[in-house]
Amino acid sequence: MARYDTIGIKYNKYRKADNRIVFVLKDLLGLPEGSTIIDVGAGTGNYSNEFSMLGYKIKAIEPSKAMREQANPMPNVEWFSGSSESIPLENSSVDGLISTLTVHHFSDLSAAAMEMWRVCGDSSMILLTIDPRIGEPFWFHKYFPGIYKQLLDAFIPVEKLISIFTLNFSAHASVHKFPLPSDLTDMNMHAGWNRPEIYFDYEVRRGISPFALADEAEVQNGLDQLWSDLKSGRWDKKYGYLRKKASYDLGFIFVKFVRTISPSGIAKARRLSHANIASS
Repeated sequence: MARYDTIGIKYNKYRKADNRIVFVLKDLLGLPEGSTIIDVGAGTGNYSNEFSMLGYKIKAIEPSKAMREQANPMPNVEWFSGSSESIPLENSSVDGLISTLTVHHFSDLSAAAMEMWRVCGDSSMILLTIDPRIGEPFWFHKYFPGIYKQLLDAFIPVEKLISIFTLNFSAHASVHKFPLPSDLTDMNMHAGWNRPEIYFDYEVRRGISPFALADEAEVQNGLDQLWSDLKSGRWDKKYGYLRKKASYDLGFIFVKFVRTISPSGIAKARRLSHANIASS
């Protein structure tokens, strides 16, 4: 996440929290106002602040100093320097956990799962992530194939993600699809599915890590091809129908993890299992 110390500048301008994402997270958590929620990979705090305004107490965890410094101070939002693999909070100290489009930045998913469950205890966690393998085709790959390949490499299949976060944690998962709205305010890499013109804005691209970290020659080549196809009408002839759609399924999913046995129950089961083995 240190990459955002350089590419996260002006992140707030284009990566605004989308209210539809906020309310899905809220509904899936199902927590009353006043509950304490941890936001792992909070960025500049856009989603943390929205939850604060809904009456929740937020523990915002973010490794990038540049991102934390852009955060707008809000009541009930407490900031911590930390990562998914190293969360500076006590065991079972929160009522729920959210993490929006950050899983692909975790350096060690298994370590992250262990640490996040440690802090959550028997509370639920909601991850917003992407599995491009289960979504509709995205024309983006035609113009930026290298960047799109990074996407496939970074976002693991949802089945593998679920396995990592449920294996050995006595938890189960439910998957909730989120077709992207046509007017998404959180301008991630997929936000231009129906408005390709946004990719020509340098500041928009700077807030999208695959663009900001990509080879400049590849980015420029893709932009030149896209501009040529838009100018000639080729893009609209092939993909123009997308401009009329209200939403589009590109593999965005909310994954809700719920403990089926409390941590104390897991420990008791393990003790009983060891005792049975010893006596046999």
